[in-house]
Amino acid sequence: MDVEVGSNLYRNTDGMVEIEGVPQIQLALKPTTGDLLVNFALFDADGKVTAKLIDSTLMVNERRAYEVDRTSKSLRLTHLASGAVILQMDVKGPDSVAFTKGEFHTIKGHVIHVSPTEWHIDKLRVSGTTQDLKGKSVVLG
Repeated sequence: MDVEVGSNLYRNTDGMVEIEGVPQIQLALKPTTGDLLVNFALFDADGKVTAKLIDSTLMVNERRAYEVDRTSKSLRLTHLASGAVILQMDVKGPDSVAFTKGEFHTIKGHVIHVSPTEWHIDKLRVSGTTQDLKGKSVVLG
């Protein structure tokens, strides 16, 4: 599966996105329908899980603070009080998913920002790269 994170293309991934050494996002396309399936753990600044998506369904939602809008080809997780987009994923093709927008804490308490042009964690900024991962995970941070 090819995964875009901002303007960065990661070819031939296993669908896993590791952020600061921890698998935090898992992407898959349902074989029969091509539907997007997202597994994701959302942490607060102290590393505590506040929301969890399993197969694109919100299974943990502390204080009912989050909402998922999804179709078969897209998913958006938002924080209700602020309207902030936590995670935006879209199917781009038969074996391609784009992570186009998001802002959330890593397990280490840092904030990752994803925009259409880049992703960054603190001072580390990455944009416009292409990598062939040969079946391995996307590693950010």
